[in-house]
Amino acid sequence: MGVRDVVATLAHFPTLARVKKEVAPRPPQTPDCLAARCERTVARFPDRVAVIFEGQSVTWAELNSRANRYAGALRELGLARGDTVSVVMENRIEFLTALLALNKLGLVAALINTNLRGRQLLHCMHITDSVACLFGEERMEAIEQVRDAAELASLRHFLYCADSGAQPCPDWARDTDELAAQQATDNPADTARNTLADSALYVYTSGTTGLPKAAVISNRRLLISAALSWVGGLRCTERDRIYLCLPLYHGTGLFLGVGAAFATGASMVIRRRFSASAFLDEVREHGATCFVYIGEVCRYLLHTPRARDDHRNPLLKMMGNGLRPDVWHDFKERFGVRRIAEFYGSSEGNVGFVNFLNKDCTVGMTSVPMALVRYDVDADEILRDAAGRCIEVDAGEAGLLLGKITEATVFEGYTSAEETEKKILRDAFEDGDAWFNTGDLMRTVDVGFSLGFPHYQFVDRVGDTFRWKSENVSTNEVGEIINGHSEVHFCNVYGVEVPGADGRAGMAALVLADGVAQLDVESFSRHICANLPSYARPLFLRIQPELDTTVTFKMVKGDLRKQGYDLEQVEDPLFVMRPGDAVYTPLDASFLARIKSGQGGF
Repeated sequence: MGVRDVVATLAHFPTLARVKKEVAPRPPQTPDCLAARCERTVARFPDRVAVIFEGQSVTWAELNSRANRYAGALRELGLARGDTVSVVMENRIEFLTALLALNKLGLVAALINTNLRGRQLLHCMHITDSVACLFGEERMEAIEQVRDAAELASLRHFLYCADSGAQPCPDWARDTDELAAQQATDNPADTARNTLADSALYVYTSGTTGLPKAAVISNRRLLISAALSWVGGLRCTERDRIYLCLPLYHGTGLFLGVGAAFATGASMVIRRRFSASAFLDEVREHGATCFVYIGEVCRYLLHTPRARDDHRNPLLKMMGNGLRPDVWHDFKERFGVRRIAEFYGSSEGNVGFVNFLNKDCTVGMTSVPMALVRYDVDADEILRDAAGRCIEVDAGEAGLLLGKITEATVFEGYTSAEETEKKILRDAFEDGDAWFNTGDLMRTVDVGFSLGFPHYQFVDRVGDTFRWKSENVSTNEVGEIINGHSEVHFCNVYGVEVPGADGRAGMAALVLADGVAQLDVESFSRHICANLPSYARPLFLRIQPELDTTVTFKMVKGDLRKQGYDLEQVEDPLFVMRPGDAVYTPLDASFLARIKSGQGGF
């Protein structure tokens, strides 16, 4: 531990004190919300640029006026405080306009993954009892496929938001811009009635079982997440510009990027989707000083051709999650980033970590009560002592992360009480206690001088969920889809590591139905592509004569994960869906070698 490290760490102390003040508990009925923060920003910086998108730019005053018109249109349609509106739209200015309008009126925005179609899309709209669906022109086909479903009986309005204008508003929807055109631009009085306890959003999470669940995000939680970003992580002001290329229906880009901008007046440079080749040019063109990332995006950027001047750009600080130790230093050095505020958290969880002190290869520290307990990964179960209590791990040992549920660290849960209860571990250390089970393994790491705060590192997911393409994927959900194919008797779905890629890719071990000698690969591929979004599709298939199960008929995944798709360890037929393909093909030694070298293109 050097003097320079101590001095640099002590310099963060004033920021930590400010973070503590911003996130301190307030009475639940305190009036406040993200829209109120934005209105204050508009009053301070009306003419500063709020959003830059595809050659367009709007000021804070213009964005707020558009949102007020949207809010007037929604109120005129009869939508009332507490109603839920499903939002299905790609990253663009209208998405932010709609989000702001809904929050002003105390409506709950159910932010739906734009990759979803069919059954999954219908499910997400149904479980929140949405009374309206506000969709982008770019997602009109997907909405049209489900709009007449009986499950959407409570949905009264389909609201269209133009994009390119190539597909006009259909006769079964209303044009939001036309409805808003004659509405007032003044701030609605409704905003002042929103409280910290009110629900602001539903953000969907796969969890460990079944179809996506809608996690409840209150105004309190949204504001705390935004404060952790603008005060402690990005440390941004109105002079900063935040580059946002992550989908805004997810908490990372929305809470940390949009939330920070709404609260401070920082400008947002938003993209529909990430482009590695355009990244540096756009950062330089727009003077972006901040970047909200996920680890996979950073890997893609490192795979682009290296230039001697990559570090010559305005980017100073970044905040996100999933930047793994094996690429951390290379990324920081190549792109000249001075500050990486890695964080850990989930949409629904009550425990989070932030790397406030700018230490390398850590998700940072936390001030909330938590515990790391011993977990048997192969058996997929928590280890307990003779009294049936959880056992905390030793320093540096990987353990399952639990977040204690208290009045100050509430687990807001899901729209389903049953699903909420499944995530709660009760009587873990003493009678009557309650803990949120994150499903993640963490460990402590030595980062040098850290003001006495232990620092942590993410290790892996456990159980029946794996993370791929920045999405949590439920193995049970994928398994249900696969089992729906006529040639499949049963399947076992699990995650496997892919060199050079973050997270784990999906793999499925299949047992064919009686009388089926060989899988119809083309038919099976069509079934998978039609029913699963790209990130949830198993990249690898293994055809087994029978499934491995325990004596209690629980599917065994430990050995399957270890063997993966290694041709030397697996005698069963193996198939792969190569990048850009929509059909599985046999996995051969040549492509396996490319995968193992990190050149598989995944």
